[in-house]
Amino acid sequence: MSVINKIPQIAHPRPIGSYSPGDVVFLLKEIGGLVPEIDNQQREEAIQSGIHYSEMLPVEYQPKPEYIEVFHQMIHTTGAKIALAAAIVAEQILKLKGRSVILVSLARAGTPIGILIKRYLAEKYGITLPHYSISIIRGKGIDENAVLYMMQQHPGFTIQFIDGWTGKGAITAELIEACRQFNEKYDEQLEADLAVLADPGYCVSLYGTREDFCIPSACLNSTVSGLISRSVHRSDLIGELDFHGAKFYTEWVDLDVSQLFIESIVRHFPLVAYEAVVTAEQFLNNLEPPTWAGIKKIKELQAIFQIPDVNMIKPGVGETTRVLLRRIPWKILVDSKENPNLQHILLLAKDRGVEVEEFAGMSYSCCGLIKTMGVE
Repeated sequence: MSVINKIPQIAHPRPIGSYSPGDVVFLLKEIGGLVPEIDNQQREEAIQSGIHYSEMLPVEYQPKPEYIEVFHQMIHTTGAKIALAAAIVAEQILKLKGRSVILVSLARAGTPIGILIKRYLAEKYGITLPHYSISIIRGKGIDENAVLYMMQQHPGFTIQFIDGWTGKGAITAELIEACRQFNEKYDEQLEADLAVLADPGYCVSLYGTREDFCIPSACLNSTVSGLISRSVHRSDLIGELDFHGAKFYTEWVDLDVSQLFIESIVRHFPLVAYEAVVTAEQFLNNLEPPTWAGIKKIKELQAIFQIPDVNMIKPGVGETTRVLLRRIPWKILVDSKENPNLQHILLLAKDRGVEVEEFAGMSYSCCGLIKTMGVE
């Protein structure tokens, strides 16, 4: 008998977030008001002094109106491309895993992508798959209680993990190790399969594209992710049978574009469905293990710019956006300031007074370099 059948039943989650429960169920504990939000300067100093990033919440950056306008423009210009990439991933998941699969998005960047995949399969094939969003934290692993809950609720189903994009592959590696530990502890065969919309780091086998382009859901924080904060894990707040924590930003409800993003992409599905089937088949016929090409290039940048910790280099459009939204950037490297995918990056850098340097030969469109605190 599986060890999972011998452990206590994990309690049902309380509703959290602005998405419909029919789109996603967050396996997260509401910790709003229990974790102070600190500004980026204090948070960066704390992280570099050794405090784990998951023990704090940043003050959510609210971009200026011109940046929000760029977000809406990107939905218009990249909507079909995003729909195609999501559909390609959905087709591959269906072919590989069948209909008894749980879609499991990694909060929070994976959540809108998981919703798109769920919506595509429902619209094209009439399949309604369970979809959850759970926490994974670099250095702490996956939320085991969330995994146990899903297994208890859907016996016999397999799990497909989903994220938005890859950078260096840190979360991919974290997932692989977390699944190994989970299987050892519970005598299970949980597969560390990660599917992403964009894989510029060459870190996964299931992806929609490897182009490093701007995914609009990477451009904002909670307001495009169901008004959910990044996940929190502190032993004084998260009990033995609790899910990892998160704050529900109800104060930002008037700025929430989470549903707008989903509906803007979903309307393209009928137009990309045929191409998605053909491309997914091609990808499946040429499945290759990840080469991790991205991290090799990042280590070269680390040597060139004499950066003490590789984690202070955040490659790709999605990760660079995150650096500008919630870290203290030192410099932004771009392949070209004329790259149309980087318009929002240049706006954010200008707004925050961060130097932008053109740098040829990267395997990504851009990289965000985090400032070493105490060093000018």
